[in-house]
This record gives sequence, C-alpha cells and structure tokens, in this order.
Amino acid sequence: METTTTIIKPQKKFSFLDLKEIWDHKGLLYFFTWRDLKIRYKQTLVGIGWALFQPFVTMIVFSIFFGNFAKIPSDGIPYPIFVYSGLLFWQFFSASLAQASSSLVSNQNIITRVYFPRLILPFYSTLTNLIDFGVASLMLVVLMFYYGFAPEWLLILLIPVLILITFMFAVGLGLFLASLNVKYRDIKFILPFFIQMLLFVTPVIYPPSILGKYSWLLAFNPMTGVIKTARTILLGGQTINWLQLEISSLAAVIIFVVGVVYFKKTEKYFADLI
Repeated sequence: METTTTIIKPQKKFSFLDLKEIWDHKGLLYFFTWRDLKIRYKQTLVGIGWALFQPFVTMIVFSIFFGNFAKIPSDGIPYPIFVYSGLLFWQFFSASLAQASSSLVSNQNIITRVYFPRLILPFYSTLTNLIDFGVASLMLVVLMFYYGFAPEWLLILLIPVLILITFMFAVGLGLFLASLNVKYRDIKFILPFFIQMLLFVTPVIYPPSILGKYSWLLAFNPMTGVIKTARTILLGGQTINWLQLEISSLAAVIIFVVGVVYFKKTEKYFADLI
C-alpha cells in the first residue's frame, strides 16, 4: 500500500494567509495567553494586582525624584498623574517587547516538536500584557477622579487606536529581535539596556516641549504620539497634534511590516538553530 508524506513548512513571505492561520489556531493563542497569566501570578499573594502595583510604585519614585527634586515640567498637569498616564502605555510596550523578543527561545521545546504558526508566540505575550494594561488602568481612573480630570468623551474612541499602535510597535520590533535572538543570544543581554535607553527618548517623565524646536524628532518614536495623544484625551490642556500622531502611526506600521517580513524570512531556520 502506498503512503503519502505531507511536508509542512513555513512560507518564505508574509501573506494574509498567515493571519488567517493565526485565527484558525485561536484556541492555541488563548491557551498560551492563559498559561502565561497563570505562570506569572502563580503562588503570589497579590496575584494580578502586581500589574497595578508596579506602575504605581514607579509613579511614586518618579514623582519624588523627577517631579519634586529635578522639577521637570509637566505642562501644568500634576506630576503623579502626568507620569502615570505615560507609564501605563510605556509598561505595556516595554513588557510586550521584552517577552516577544524571548518568546521563541522560551518555547524552544514546543517549536522543535510540533508545527503551529510561529507568529502566535510573539502575539500571545502582547495579549497577556494587554490584560495587565487593563488592570493598571483602574489606578489611572482613581487618579483622574482624585485630581478632578475628565476625559474628552468623543476623543476617547481613539484609545483603542493608541493601543493598536503600541501593539504594532512592540510586536514588530519583538518579531525582529526574536528572530535575531534565535541565532545570537546576545540579544537577551542587550535588550534590557536598549529598553532603558528607549525610555529616555520617550516622553514618559517629561513633555516633548522640553526639547523646544527639536521636539519633532521624538515623533519618529511611535510611543511619543501614543503617550502625548493619550494625555491630551485623558487630561486635556492641549489639542491633539495630528501630524505627530500620523508620523508615529506610520513609523509603527513600518516597524511592524519589517518585523513580520524578517520573521517570515528566517522562520525556516528556527527549529535547527534554537
């Protein structure tokens, strides 16, 4: 009796079929996300409350040193809520980038044994941090009530767009670094330093206006448009800089496309190198 052998191999180029394949494996995506959440908060006293505790403590530290001692301006907004609104999106981005970059290496046993869309691995780590983002947002609501801020209700519909931009930036850069990390394990040593440096070129602890006529350079960092627009929507005081948001959006899209293309180009070597 003749037997047939089916060879499953990744496509060399990205196509919308890859996104359909991820959707077809949405059960696996849900499993990875839920597994990561359980492992992260297993045997902890506070549980998912750590998602709120970390940005809150960081806000206090930044407020003391940068707000009180360094006297960094905050566009007339109380520094604690100013910095927390930036930290909320920054921690979503930085945590997603860090986990997406290590997602292939941390799941090497699965990659070498069974076939599934490898794109799921960087994606699920971002979804896990999106849940943390939602929990941490509760503290922002409390701070807004305490300081007497009300959001622009019509503009609040832009918040999902800002989350999408952050998602694309983190996943795109994460896909690129995850592919490099398979071959060059130096990435795990470089990445924390890179994220720390990126924090200082992102207006988390300061407003872009502090750079004067050079503030436009920050627009090429996608998180600049995200954080500045989020502050305008939630805290008011300024008008949305649509040009800056468009530049940041375009930069995020370019980084996402480059990351996906490079990931698909190198995907066929993952099982051999990892």
